[in-house]
Amino acid sequence: MAPRLQLQTLLESITEHVYFQPPTNLKLLYPCIVYERDSAISAFANNRPYRYTKRYAVTVIDRDPDSALPNQLAALPLCTFTRFFTADDLNHDVYNIFF
Repeated sequence: MAPRLQLQTLLESITEHVYFQPPTNLKLLYPCIVYERDSAISAFANNRPYRYTKRYAVTVIDRDPDSALPNQLAALPLCTFTRFFTADDLNHDVYNIFF
């Protein structure tokens, strides 16, 4: 299975509604997780890349400011909190995860 699909499955174990790069006309169901490719990191040896790991920006969106979803996401390996913001009466917790 492709790594992104493994990440999708992992995120679906946290919440039912998980969207990868959703189009702007899609109506999201809350609470949800929205994620997209963000960056990547390469490790080099002898001037050649030997490891390439993609980074994803993962956003938990929930009406509940005390939701347990951000804590579940933060517990994943190689996951770091980036920022929090509110928009349209929704709470957004943004994380970066290497997967």
